[in-house]
Amino acid sequence: MCLFCEIAKGTIPSKIAFQDETVVAFHDIAPQAPVHVLIIPRKHIESAQALTMEDNDLLCHMFEVARKLAAELGVADSGYRLITNIGKDAGQSVAHLHLHLIGGKTLNWNN
Repeated sequence: MCLFCEIAKGTIPSKIAFQDETVVAFHDIAPQAPVHVLIIPRKHIESAQALTMEDNDLLCHMFEVARKLAAELGVADSGYRLITNIGKDAGQSVAHLHLHLIGGKTLNWNN
């Protein structure tokens, strides 16, 4: 089982920012900004490349959770970045779909 599936199951402890029956959001252990939360589906999907039309509701829900967390974490008004990496060459280090919600400082292209 993958690392993020274990976090979603609660087997590996993490600092949970949000969870429901569909997604889990947790604080990144190596944050790139003051706010850096990962939003993952409980369902194992390798990356955005593997999404299908059946995942429409899931993907919309992930973005809705990101919007709510951005407000709760104080970055909705100042701005934040949502990132998903697809594949090793793009920097995807865990083969499980996830959104990075990053904010809390002025972001440049490389952070």
